[in-house]
This record gives sequence, C-alpha cells and structure tokens, in this order.
Amino acid sequence: MSAIRLGVVEYLNARPLVHGLDARPDLFSLQYDVPARCAALLHEGAVDLALLPAIEYLRRPGYRVLPDIAVASTGAVASVALFTTRPTTAIRSIAIDSSSRTAVALLRVLCAQWFDIEPKFVTMHPDLQAMLKRCDAALLIGDIALFTEHETVVDLDKIDLGEEWTAMTGLPFVWAFWAGRGDAVKPEHGQALRAARDAGAAAVDEVVAAHPPGDEEQAELAREYLRNNVQFDLTEDGCAGVKRFFSAAADIGIVPQEAALRFFDA
Repeated sequence: MSAIRLGVVEYLNARPLVHGLDARPDLFSLQYDVPARCAALLHEGAVDLALLPAIEYLRRPGYRVLPDIAVASTGAVASVALFTTRPTTAIRSIAIDSSSRTAVALLRVLCAQWFDIEPKFVTMHPDLQAMLKRCDAALLIGDIALFTEHETVVDLDKIDLGEEWTAMTGLPFVWAFWAGRGDAVKPEHGQALRAARDAGAAAVDEVVAAHPPGDEEQAELAREYLRNNVQFDLTEDGCAGVKRFFSAAADIGIVPQEAALRFFDA
C-alpha cells in the first residue's frame, strides 16, 4: 500500500491527531501549514487528505469525511477569540486573521445572529497591536490567540468564539476534520489515524514537550488547553453542531447552500 499525503494544521490543537505518524512513512507523508492553506493544498490535489476547516467542506461538497475524528470544543475553546476594548454592541470594525476561514465564518454568524452587529471586516496580518490600532476589535486564532496575555492590557476583553457558539446553540463547535476525495483513504489509513488520535489524546505531556510553546507557564497552559478545551472526537452532538453551522452560514450568504457530511467507509 502506498503512503497518502496528509495536510496537517500546524497549530497545537492538531498535534495529538498525528502523534507518532512521523514513524509511519509506509502510510503517511505529512505537510504542515495554516488551516486555510491546508484546505488549498487539498483543493489543488497537493495532498490526499487534509485536516479541513469545517467551512471548506461546503466549498467542495464532494469530499468525504473520516468518521469519529475532529478538532472540536464545547464551550470555551481558548484559541479562537475576538479581542476588543469596546462592548460588543459598540464594535463597528473587526480586523480578521484570514488563516482560518472557519473562524471568520463563525464570527460572521455570531455577529449576525448573536451579537446583532454589522461590522466592517478588514483582513490583516495577525498582530494584535496593529489590528487594534486600525479596528475596534481583532480576531486571532490558533496558538497566538491561546498565548496572548490579554489580562495585561487595560480594558482588553477576550471574547471566546467557541463559548459564544455554545451559548447560542447549546452545541459543540467542530473546527476541522479529516477530509479528502472518496478514494483517498483505505481501512488501514483510517485505523492508523484513529490510533494516532487515541495515543495523542493520552499523551498530552509528551505532545507539549515535543512542541514547547515557550516558558513553563505557557507549557502548563498548553497542557490544560489540550485536556480541557479541545476534544478530538466527531460525536453525534458535534455533527449536529456542524449541521447548525452550515445552515447558519447559508442563511447569511457565506456559502450558497448547506450540505450534509458524507463519510469514508474506512
């Protein structure tokens, strides 16, 4: 059996999903990038299977999804957040980090259906200080959002988008899942990916030690994050959350229409 090419999100929350896979060159070759670029690699055919940001599935609904595995959260996710010095109702402009189209889509849904605001969105490099100089609020994702010490800045609030989604819907939010073309995954690949997920979720200390975020305080935060903020299963409630998100995205015109998840047999 030939190895398949994996597009892996480079953030901390994806590391447990590929734990030990660098030792399986017979099954996988791994390429790391930001979420939006992982999606592009799959769309371009440069990888066979990608940790696909959820909204990207609607752009290519012919993909199949690997059952059971996801990056998800119920309540606070900590690594996708809006930073602002203003009350939510007073936000008129938001600087967005376009590295994750799913986070941007979720923010647009929350603005329209939960915050009841219609801000202007400005794409910028993820530099919080520069973003807040130009706009009323800033969307940050991934490790930079997780480790930003917003408490040290006077009157700077961190609005957790995972927490806001669950407050609005009562459902988990699924940030990404393994997806690819229908013939991409054989049963052996699916089994190995599930085994990697199980091993990585059980080896948080090892995962963080292999990708140290900085000082020990950040390492402890990373361990707490992987244990308490993110989950790695695609559950029934998670699928309901995906359906609700897809419906909301279609309702406000982010995507032309919603689509049901279709799964690999692997």
